Amino acid sequence: EMSAAGSKYIDTEVENAINGVKQMKTLMDKTSKDHQAILHTLEETKRRKEEAVQLAREKEQQLAAEQEVCNETMLALWEECKPCLKHTCTRFYSRTCRSGSGLVGRQLEEFLNHSSPFSIWVNGERIDSLLERDQQQKRQFEDLEEHFGWLEDGVDDIFQDSAQVYGRMYPFFRAPFGGFREAFRPPVQRVRFVPRGERFSRDLHPFFQHPHHGFHHLFQPLLEMTQRMLEEAQGGWEHPLGGFAPGRVLAAGWVDERAVCREIRRNSAGCLRLRDECEKCREILSVDCRQTDPAQGQLREQLEDALRLAERFTRRYDDLLRAFQAEMLNTTSLLDQLSRQFGWVSRLANLTQGTDGFLQVTTVLSKAPNPEDPSAPPDTQVTVQLFDGEPLSLTVPGDVSWDDPRFMEIVAEQALQHYKQ
Repeated sequence: EMSAAGSKYIDTEVENAINGVKQMKTLMDKTSKDHQAILHTLEETKRRKEEAVQLAREKEQQLAAEQEVCNETMLALWEECKPCLKHTCTRFYSRTCRSGSGLVGRQLEEFLNHSSPFSIWVNGERIDSLLERDQQQKRQFEDLEEHFGWLEDGVDDIFQDSAQVYGRMYPFFRAPFGGFREAFRPPVQRVRFVPRGERFSRDLHPFFQHPHHGFHHLFQPLLEMTQRMLEEAQGGWEHPLGGFAPGRVLAAGWVDERAVCREIRRNSAGCLRLRDECEKCREILSVDCRQTDPAQGQLREQLEDALRLAERFTRRYDDLLRAFQAEMLNTTSLLDQLSRQFGWVSRLANLTQGTDGFLQVTTVLSKAPNPEDPSAPPDTQVTVQLFDGEPLSLTVPGDVSWDDPRFMEIVAEQALQHYKQ
């Protein structure tokens, strides 16, 4: 009789937990729907950004096909600009970056000897920044998509395990659980613009280990990872083009010196960002070629328009990625809370219910009276086994008699708390 009474309490808690898992699934489904909207917006923004970058590159090529310099004055300025630019860049690199200044100097000299004032006149390094940022955004997006997929899989695992518990216990359940059956229908196919890698099998997944190892471990690593990613990316989002705004002087300081060092090592064109440090380089920008070649002036204006448009869509894409990541952080936090409260029910998927229910009482013993208060009723020690757990010895206060309905409620509640822990 005690086992049956305790199992009745456990059944109610299992029902509540299954309802909690339904809340998790509902939250995940809503988040997935919102996620699809973000993906479509990201895809459209990416398309328009790529179109603007492509237009800028076409205009740059058209300008290069035209006469690269419009008069001898610009060529003369370029010859005076090159040594200053090389000296400024190598000095900056040797002071700021760890190593390789000699190699950078040789690479830069070769680059400048094969370049022309055209590279400064059209601010060509802005296209390099856009292309580099595009690769960074691609990696960020793929990482976010992968993590979001893990989140969906984790909730699906808990939900499907809870469905097995529900299906086995359905004859013991009362309304309103009838609607739970409809909840276990095949999931809606999800759209992903970037294919995720092959899914890990359940037992090998690095984050969502088998829930028998502890349901809260499904979400905590992902929660911490997402928080870390959001914090690390914050600085990059504030300066999505690497902090190299046109006209920024060196004295004002670089936003990310490591990024500057990396760019200069990889591409000597990064040194063109230091043109404002050299007077002759600045003068090249003031040369007006429109009088001698109006087509160059028009093409340059079209190039500037395309670059501004591409940079605007690049920043818009960064804003969307930040919203995506914040959504993941918030959703993971909520799911982690719900999982800690209700996810334990998924551990019951492979268990069978005993003849008297999930909770079995084996012994009930009255403890010896308390020597400090012999008149007080002695506490009761109850040994139970809940689900697949080890036998537990629990204590019920002596003022609660064996036949009090609260007696087995106290026992069952204590046993369930131990099981959850």
